[in-house]
Formats: sequence, C-alpha cells, structure tokens
Amino acid sequence: MKNVLTTCGYCGCGCNYYVNVDNGEIVGITPKPDHPVSQGKLCVKGWHGYSFVHHSDRLKHPLIKQQDGTFKETTWEEAFKYIAESFKNTINNYGPDSIGILSSARCTNEENYLATKLARSVIKTNNIDHCARL
Repeated sequence: MKNVLTTCGYCGCGCNYYVNVDNGEIVGITPKPDHPVSQGKLCVKGWHGYSFVHHSDRLKHPLIKQQDGTFKETTWEEAFKYIAESFKNTINNYGPDSIGILSSARCTNEENYLATKLARSVIKTNNIDHCARL
C-alpha cells in the first residue's frame, strides 16, 4: 500500500492527510499527526470524503444538455467553449449583473480570491456570494 500526503480540499483550513492507495484505488485516509492545523484529527468530510472517487455513478466526462432535454457527452474543450459562449450570450442579452458567482467553503482562500477576481474583473459584476456567509 502507498500513502500519499495531500491537502484536504473540503474547506479552506488546509488539513493534511495521507491518502491510502492500494492497487490504484483509494482505500482509506490517515491524518498527518504533526500537522499544525489538523493535529492528527479530521472532520467527517476529511475522513470519508474520498468515497465518491471510485463510485460507479460518478460522471467522468462533461455533458451538455440538448434542446430535447437529453445530455450529450462531450470533451472538456467543447464544454468550456459552451460555458464561455453561454456566459457571453447572457451578459450581452441581460447585462453583467444577470450573472452571479456562488463560491464554496470547499475552496481554498486563493480559489475564493480568484472567484472574486472572475466576478469583478472579467464578468464585471459584484454578484458574488459564499455558502458560509452569515
């Protein structure tokens, strides 16, 4: 079994743990005992959040919804192109304030900063919020 040190991605705290990998599959998690944030402990997401990685229902390719309501598998390049065109069309038709960005506690501080830059500098909207805002 191989143990790979990584940083948990479920919030911005930055807890470290070892991902236990056996035959190419994640089989468990071991917290890093001397990490200054997690101190050898993890929340429930840190302990069990890996279960989706090898789940049979996990989507492995992007899907684009068709006019008839069905989904068509596509490439990442085409999916990003579709997203960019949809954003452009929405902004052109309804203005930049028709777009909002909802960030997440699963993002790092740096990722949340980039989401703010995307909203304010690229899209030109102040419509950005966070799921943990009180």
